[in-house]
Amino acid sequence: MPFFSKNIGIDLGTTNTRIYLKGHGILLNEASAVAYDTRQKKVIRVGNEAREMLGRTPSYIEVIHPLRDGVIADYHMAEFMLKSFLEKTVKHHGFFGTKIAIGVPYEATEVEKRAVEDVALGCGARQVTVVDEPIATAKGMGLTVEGREANIIVDIGGGTCEVSVISLMGVSASGSIRIAGDAMDNAIINYIRKNYSLLIGLPTASEIKNTIGSAAAYEGESAMSFKGRDLVTGLPKTMSITPDQIREALSDQVSAILECIRKVLEKTPPELTGDITSSGIYLTGGVSMLKGLDEFLAAETGLKVTVAENPVICAVEGMGALMKDSGEIKGFKNVVKKNK
Repeated sequence: MPFFSKNIGIDLGTTNTRIYLKGHGILLNEASAVAYDTRQKKVIRVGNEAREMLGRTPSYIEVIHPLRDGVIADYHMAEFMLKSFLEKTVKHHGFFGTKIAIGVPYEATEVEKRAVEDVALGCGARQVTVVDEPIATAKGMGLTVEGREANIIVDIGGGTCEVSVISLMGVSASGSIRIAGDAMDNAIINYIRKNYSLLIGLPTASEIKNTIGSAAAYEGESAMSFKGRDLVTGLPKTMSITPDQIREALSDQVSAILECIRKVLEKTPPELTGDITSSGIYLTGGVSMLKGLDEFLAAETGLKVTVAENPVICAVEGMGALMKDSGEIKGFKNVVKKNK
């Protein structure tokens, strides 16, 4: 690959950002977070280092997540964060003439897509290609996206659950809800606060979800201890909670994901239904690793459910697989930077 033509794939996610450099693989997988000092008016940490500060900083330091529900919520912080990630990973490979492919949710608006384009162009890219994330994700899972056979992809990340039926390099039916990993964390916080008058932060809620969270009963279940602040006494307190209690806390979110899948199946063209009956549902995204979720969805839909081998990196790997040596991806719009 020529030194002066670097082809980069970016999965700019609500929870994590991943960067792929053609010929080198995935170079970065870090939290989509920025720590901002409001007194000095400057960013002090980016990525994983910023996320580790969440809930542990003085009041004048804010931990900002530039993306919300899968789209950019804070343009300037998103650009600063992405520039920092690119400088950290690919600048020493040669950034001149860079072509970037960046994923967006299929149901993102034109304004939201344009914001992603502008952020990438603002980082110095010569050309940007906006890619529908379901296509990239399917490609990253090793599925054939160019053929007539349909596949249904359920991508559950931090901000959104996106359900897409893919055939002939396009999306034939889709649906999305802004209920995913972040909503589950908040549900755990609210459940514990309501039932036990104990306040916990997002990092603790996420740890509980990842450790004992589930959509169905599983073998070897055991309670988990955690710490929080007693809302009655104001003092630190340690308590334990069971997987069954966390299933109760997450029941509304899991049911919403199931309903979203059902609605997409209902509007899927009948010609594609037979393919889906044979291939089943492909589950990806960080929440796909929630214990028992595949079993729950299989029982409720009557379809086989397959969890991706590497569910959190499918999208960025797919963008790498779609890239030609020229950096262009057939079937997607290329935005060429006008200056220089």
